[in-house]
Amino acid sequence: MATKDLNIVLVHGAWGDGSHWQHIIPALHKAGYKVRSAQNPLTSLEDDIQKTTDLIDAQEGKVLLVGHSYGGSVISGAGNHEKVAGLVYIAAFAPDKGESLGSIFARRDNPPGGASIYPDSKGFLWIKYDEYHKSFCQDLNEDDAVVMSLAQKPIHSSCFGAEAGDPAWKNKPSWYQVSEQDNMIPPETQKEMAQRMNPKITIHLDAGHASLASRPKEITDLILEAAQSIG
Repeated sequence: MATKDLNIVLVHGAWGDGSHWQHIIPALHKAGYKVRSAQNPLTSLEDDIQKTTDLIDAQEGKVLLVGHSYGGSVISGAGNHEKVAGLVYIAAFAPDKGESLGSIFARRDNPPGGASIYPDSKGFLWIKYDEYHKSFCQDLNEDDAVVMSLAQKPIHSSCFGAEAGDPAWKNKPSWYQVSEQDNMIPPETQKEMAQRMNPKITIHLDAGHASLASRPKEITDLILEAAQSIG
């Protein structure tokens, strides 16, 4: 049972769902926080922000938003909600107003994992099943990686072209985790986004893109530090 007044809402990224937080949720729950993990459709940035906003609306009291990867774009928009008191970015996008994920990627050469992405006939993007491990989560064991791969949820290509609105990180406290071995979002791009955000704390992990699964203790500690700071 939750004993803290603060709610923690976890927002997954592309090619995953709320279960990507499975190694984080138990520790936050045991620490006394009310935890919810969003299940976003990945059909458009607007849809995903709305779905996350609906989940925020359902909470009583203040909310800490935590976003992984593409989920950083989602919390940057949904974080403008009056209940949101802070944001934590886990190897995540943090676009400024008018930026898209495509324009952020265009700053430097495509990361290695980009070569594993392919579209289907309906405009959704997938990661090749047999390349998911090396591209998305190379530091996970094979069993965990194959589950992530085979259960992946595709993202619509329009999400990469959608321009961001006013980002919540400009007026609310933030925290950021950089994955130094990330094959999906270049580490240097993560560092640039973190630096301009001016977070209270930035941590660097020798981890792949799925740091929330491969380094759960460090990610949990960062979330708890943020929660204690605003709670």
